Amino acid sequence: MRYSEIMIRYGELSTKGKNRMRFINTLKRNIKSVLAVYPQVQVEADRDRAHVYLNGQEYEPVAQSLKEVFGIQGFSPVVQVDKTVDALKAAAQDIMTGLYREGLTFKIASRRSDHSFELDSRELNHTLGDAVFAVLPGIQAQMKNPDVTLKVEIRDRGAFLSYEDVKGAGGLPVGTAGKGMLMLSGGIDSPVAGYLALKRGVNIEAVHFASPPYTSPGALKKAQDLARKLTKFGGNLTFIEVPFTKIQEEIKDKAPEAYLMTLTRRFMMRITDRIRQERGGLAIINGESLGQVASQTMESMAAINAVTTTPVLRPVVTMDKLEIIDIAQKIDTFDLSIQPFEDCCTIFAPDRPKTNPKLKNVLQYEERLDVEGLVEAAVSGIIVTEITPEGSKDEVDHLIDDLL
Repeated sequence: MRYSEIMIRYGELSTKGKNRMRFINTLKRNIKSVLAVYPQVQVEADRDRAHVYLNGQEYEPVAQSLKEVFGIQGFSPVVQVDKTVDALKAAAQDIMTGLYREGLTFKIASRRSDHSFELDSRELNHTLGDAVFAVLPGIQAQMKNPDVTLKVEIRDRGAFLSYEDVKGAGGLPVGTAGKGMLMLSGGIDSPVAGYLALKRGVNIEAVHFASPPYTSPGALKKAQDLARKLTKFGGNLTFIEVPFTKIQEEIKDKAPEAYLMTLTRRFMMRITDRIRQERGGLAIINGESLGQVASQTMESMAAINAVTTTPVLRPVVTMDKLEIIDIAQKIDTFDLSIQPFEDCCTIFAPDRPKTNPKLKNVLQYEERLDVEGLVEAAVSGIIVTEITPEGSKDEVDHLIDDLL
């Protein structure tokens, strides 16, 4: 059976009152972005539901993409037929014959928005039910919880039938809860944190720290590929590469080894916060999980957080490693994350990092460093790239700008 469209039902949007259309328009934009790889597909949305018109595109790949988009409660593939009683009867008979098995129960649920159609909803239910009984005398009608509910809609532009309900990703459309800066490493945790933020409607921009030659081009590509995995949940994603070599070398030369991780993370937090401020973000998001590594104790978090008053969201903070890995496998980031590339947090990692850093000591060691100058140089050297589901394209490249 060839489907003509996919009818989408909204999730939590039903609770959004006067803001409903803003949420719907954002969801529509996200669906268009995710489905941009299918150029013939069209998307429309109104207050009640959205419609994806396939225009000849195969249903299955589009359905797989829609299953990942946050803000969708569920969807149904739809068959369009001529807006006549005979065409509807033939389609109902064909669909139910294909689905029939012994003991199957069904009901017809009609909806008529075109009131000029010759039958009202109740009459149409009886007419199509009789047509199904005519070819399947052993089938049973059941009004409550039938095995199959054949939905029929009479619209201005045609008649439409559907029977399958596919569960969506739920959550809120990405972009309806403001912008947050995701500190994206190459590990397992931060992509999962990004996924969970996206699910609650946060429009994330990924901030990745690179320290060539200590980190390789492969490590950078790995982080970009992880960002690309997240685009399937809400569309294009901004990737911000931060040059971090100079800062890490300065810290290593001028601070005690036990405090390297604390000082490094404080610089990362400062830089991410500065980027957030310049790009209109409202929060910082990271993949810290309480007690997982030495820099993720309460004491360490407090010392690192002291550089900012910006909200820091930690979606995986209470999860253990196995819980995080389960989500990473579900969203298809795990295999990428375990590829053996070094990242900034591991290249100069001390053998015995301080798990209970004293803020007064941290401040004393930072006096040896030109903190503001180092932060300013890093922020001015960022490279911003737009990551799309099918690839990436440069949005801003400061090196090219310098040459011009």
